[in-house]
Amino acid sequence: MATPIGSAHDIHLRDGRTLRAYDTAPGDPDRATVVWHHGSPQSGELLGPLVTAAAALGVRLMSYARPGYGGSTPAPGRDVAAAADDVAQLADALGVERFAVMGASGGGPHALACAALLPERVNAVACLAAIAPPTGDEDWYAGMASPEGLRAAAAGGREARERYAQDAEFDPASFTEADWAALAGEWAALGDDAAHAGQAWPGGLVDDDVAFARPWGFDVAQVRAPVLLVQGGQDRVVPTRHVDLLAAALPAAEAWRRPDDGHVSVLGAYPDAMAWLAARA
Repeated sequence: MATPIGSAHDIHLRDGRTLRAYDTAPGDPDRATVVWHHGSPQSGELLGPLVTAAAALGVRLMSYARPGYGGSTPAPGRDVAAAADDVAQLADALGVERFAVMGASGGGPHALACAALLPERVNAVACLAAIAPPTGDEDWYAGMASPEGLRAAAAGGREARERYAQDAEFDPASFTEADWAALAGEWAALGDDAAHAGQAWPGGLVDDDVAFARPWGFDVAQVRAPVLLVQGGQDRVVPTRHVDLLAAALPAAEAWRRPDDGHVSVLGAYPDAMAWLAARA
């Protein structure tokens, strides 16, 4: 793996766990700050395109590895809501009072958790290709190229999801031609990081899927900060049904629908979404 971008920190949490975090401007509390929530699976390290866009805007960008990934202590049974307390402790440790949050794919729910449960600290939230809370019906899975992992998590919890993981293989058809082009170009580091994380920390992905498929521990409608939802119309991993569900729960949210994008190519909107956050942070 490449050398991580940004200063690395091990944050020691109240319950004895460690959270591995990254920060592009340590010790600079006066900059607008954005906490990035990574997808599933990823290491939590900051990737080049993220840092480049933040630097162009003068934004302090922070990220962390969710429990079970990249040096952060596993927390089996964690729900989505648990991210809020972890991020609050991270921000305290790094000297940040108020911040925006941003997440892509599996990071989206965790960004929303922070916005909902830390209303006095989170001033804006942006989600790209974010999964929506489970509805308990089949429509939630409709359009997913490979919903089996989430189905296993919903039906049998962590044990069933671990059994599924033993034989699971990635389906290349989950990505569109535009996605593969993005992974061959600007977002190559994301593909490398995801592949490494999936091999090195499979338990992180198991815990993510169980958290997504079970009650999240908060109501998305609790979010009061400005919300931006960005969704690709060709997404085969998190289909458009999910942005519809999130938009219904957050009627004041701004939605950018990109009809030609898939799950990865939608990240082409990242610099504009970062600018949207910076204007509110």
